[in-house]
Amino acid sequence: MYRQVQKLVSVSTRVRFSALNRYFSNSYIDVKEEVRSALETGKPVVALESTIITHGMPFPENIKCAFEVENTVRNQGAVPATVAIVNGRVKVGLSSEELSLLGDTKASSPIKTSRRDMPYIISNKLNGGTTVCGTLVVASKVDIPVFATGGIGGVHRNAHETFDISADLVELGRCGIAVVSSGVKSILDISKTLEYLETQGVFVATFGGSKEFPAFYSRISGCEAPYSLKTEEEAARVIKCSRELDMKSGLLIAVPVPESDALAPELINSVIQEALDGVIKHKVNVLGKDITPHLLEAVARITSGKSLKTNIALIKNNAKVAASISVALAALNGKTGIVEANAEGFKRQPVSINTYSL
Repeated sequence: MYRQVQKLVSVSTRVRFSALNRYFSNSYIDVKEEVRSALETGKPVVALESTIITHGMPFPENIKCAFEVENTVRNQGAVPATVAIVNGRVKVGLSSEELSLLGDTKASSPIKTSRRDMPYIISNKLNGGTTVCGTLVVASKVDIPVFATGGIGGVHRNAHETFDISADLVELGRCGIAVVSSGVKSILDISKTLEYLETQGVFVATFGGSKEFPAFYSRISGCEAPYSLKTEEEAARVIKCSRELDMKSGLLIAVPVPESDALAPELINSVIQEALDGVIKHKVNVLGKDITPHLLEAVARITSGKSLKTNIALIKNNAKVAASISVALAALNGKTGIVEANAEGFKRQPVSINTYSL
């Protein structure tokens, strides 16, 4: 029986790498040499989204934060793989120039890119910041098992009227990737989002001991996660088991914002309500994918920038946790090659690009 199981795992591994090589030859995806090398040798890699650069933060804080997040991943011994679309090319790992281009939104005019938007943006050679959903699509193509973001999208507070439910949730239900985030963005209906994730078969757990599901800017939502993971090693074991079982549905690991950077739940709830009331009062015509950036901008304005500082702190912390989990997962898979930091404090080097496919 043991040999039969070993054989099954071995066949599964060969099939996975066969698929990996097929996507590496894809004509639409460019994978940075550093990322490709790490994937081929089983070293730890962390996928990062790019809407936080293009739509989540103002310039130039967005560019500064993106570099800091990548360096945080490197500091933990993993390779950062920021996903974006540049001139119609899907990028897995960005050069300094590409990251800076996307961050200067006036120059690059990036489009917020989910699964549905990709064919249009790619075929018209446009620029795009990939959402959680869009990043999951690409990360699953090249088999990056761990992905860090600030907060996922979810069920909007008035979804019973608008049917506005983020594609992030659907994508999480059909890809076997672990997403490390500070839960769901606070502007959303967190309890309904957790119900929707259950329907999609997504494993949900908090990280650090408590089952209290975080509320992005604050550590308390009033909702409880089904499970709690206490260590990076425990999280890695769950991810490994999910992959070996070929579950195909994703995992959400919710990390509370560091206590020193958290906003009080009462404050953030009143601020969000003020932002929502402002949309109604002033008859602001924002719909669909534009509503989240608009509300986050309004929250930042009302809090005099405090929410932005919290946002930066939580994404850096999530990147740190995700990288540690990725390192633990590589160790479980028998790959101990932690990526070493270079002596220049992670100064970016000239990028070699390989071509992959969608």
